[in-house]
Amino acid sequence: MAEAVVTAQPAISMAARQRALFAVLCFVWGTTWLGMKVGIAVVPPGVFAGTRWTTAGLMLLLWRWARGQRLLIPMRLTGRLFVVALLMVSLNQVIQLYGLRYITAGLACVLSSALTPIALLGFAVAAGQERFAWRQLVALGIGIVGVLVLFGPSAVEGKLDVWEVLGAMGVIVGTVCYSAGSVMARPLMNSLAPAQMAAMTNLIGGAMLLVASVIFEPGAAAALIHPWGWQATVAWLYLLLPGSLLSTVIYFLLVRDWGASRTGTYAFVSPVVAVVIGTTLFGEKLDVGDVVGMVLMLGAAAIVLRRT
Repeated sequence: MAEAVVTAQPAISMAARQRALFAVLCFVWGTTWLGMKVGIAVVPPGVFAGTRWTTAGLMLLLWRWARGQRLLIPMRLTGRLFVVALLMVSLNQVIQLYGLRYITAGLACVLSSALTPIALLGFAVAAGQERFAWRQLVALGIGIVGVLVLFGPSAVEGKLDVWEVLGAMGVIVGTVCYSAGSVMARPLMNSLAPAQMAAMTNLIGGAMLLVASVIFEPGAAAALIHPWGWQATVAWLYLLLPGSLLSTVIYFLLVRDWGASRTGTYAFVSPVVAVVIGTTLFGEKLDVGDVVGMVLMLGAAAIVLRRT
């Protein structure tokens, strides 16, 4: 009996650590929409995102080099890694950020939060990494209802014009790109550590986005040499440090250990974090619908995260 207790302890500790990392991920990514909105109001989206992700990748690689850890990756993995970086960083960021220019942060949050878990589960099942389970389907349904109850009424107020429709489509396409890249990334982590995976994905995706921005994006070259102002600079630093360096490592680690769809339930928790912060720090008011929506979303995440 004593031996059974000893052998069970590490598993319990690992589960607790994974849940703690998941909580950090939800908190940080629940606060990034505002930072992105502030930044792209001043800086071209490609430059704002490209410099952030390239810097994050370089810093992670320097950290690994200082610790004497492997930097290079096997040649057989490079093709898949480039596709993952293109989907998760380059395409996801520039499409979503341009979309965010034309729609409210609330509508962007609705679309991203509702679609992310569905897309992750769909791609994971298609790739043979996971199977559909009734518990997952029930949780997805509850979570989506919660998202719509929480954000839907305010997000879709008024008549959408052509640019708002295109902006919404941008957020949708960006979310699908990110979800597909996340599922493609999981097999790579049989050979690469999560921190190494995050470093290479950030660097490659950020560099591709930055080069394309300088070539094609109006005002990109000027934005690289002119001051952005303190608001955009602070937003960029926040998105770089906890938003990119810390959270992407956590995300890849959880995708490796949990799978993409389970990790993707952060999309049901992060909006709740955003609402709570808005209420406590900015005096935003909650009504009964808000509370019901948050309870449904947290309940959906709890159903998926509960140990089988």
